[in-house]
Amino acid sequence: MARNRQQMPDRPRRVMPWGDLPRGGHEAADGLILIDKPQGVTSHDVVGAMRRLGATRKVGHTGTLDPMATGLLTVAFGRATKLVQYLTGADKRYLARIVIGVGTDSDDADGTAIAPTAAQSTRISQITAADIDGAMAELTGPIQQVPATVSAKKIGGKRAHDLVRDGHDVELAAQSVTIHSFDRTSDVVAQTHQMDGLSFPVLAFDVSVAVSSGTYIRALARDLGENLGVGAHLTMLRRTQVGKWDIADAHTVEALRELIVGEQSLPIVGIDAVCALTFSRISVTAQEAERLGRGLFIERRDPERIAGANKWPACAFLGEQAVAIVSPRSKQLKPDLQIRI
Repeated sequence: MARNRQQMPDRPRRVMPWGDLPRGGHEAADGLILIDKPQGVTSHDVVGAMRRLGATRKVGHTGTLDPMATGLLTVAFGRATKLVQYLTGADKRYLARIVIGVGTDSDDADGTAIAPTAAQSTRISQITAADIDGAMAELTGPIQQVPATVSAKKIGGKRAHDLVRDGHDVELAAQSVTIHSFDRTSDVVAQTHQMDGLSFPVLAFDVSVAVSSGTYIRALARDLGENLGVGAHLTMLRRTQVGKWDIADAHTVEALRELIVGEQSLPIVGIDAVCALTFSRISVTAQEAERLGRGLFIERRDPERIAGANKWPACAFLGEQAVAIVSPRSKQLKPDLQIRI
């Protein structure tokens, strides 16, 4: 006899800021699209929107933005998703607002505020703009950074933020990152932070920061506060650059929806252009391209064009067509990733 099961109530559907989306009329081309992510949605939400507009499941992003953050999210389609492992390593630039005097358990405004000690409340009244600038300078260059515990960092295959929600104590190891620049871009403004009916003095200011891949700007704000002897957290974060990609060229999901409604194509940067902008370049013959396509090595030589400070890996081109990502092995070049087979 079948067992009666209590019917579970349907989980309420999340309402996205871009509303309902039409499904694209044809599968999106291979390449990247630059998205200006709004506040309050996850990077996965954006990927889901692009799957629908691009009429394909082959979609991935090249670096997570927290729900609180806005700005540049680079989304890959089709064969370009194979390049995500390389594109995630690009340097990034952000605009942010930091509040010092009160910290949170997530190091940003989405977390629960942590009441400052009496000594910290006294200390905040003594901190000057020059003190802040000096502490920022100390955090510029190669540093060891402990990621925020409420982050997407994986521990034993699970995200740190999931472990924290499940009640586990999370301790993340410090990692080497580089802060290329860390500059204050506004005056330091005295404010008050309300918590449990009490008011605590804080200082707020805007910054511009350029960092290596793997850097957590929330953790940078936290460490700045610690260096000054007080708590600190982010109240705004906007990513403006990822490698050579700039927010000025990004599109909102709403604008892309209108293109699909108008039966137009998505403004995708083709995979050949992505490779040309990302990797050092090596020209190959048709015979060498055929060998790389079969996973075979070719004769080694240095790239004709170097991508910034990164000589390897490089991209082998047949004319203007990207063939494979290659790296040196003794006197030969090995195909690490076949772009065209």
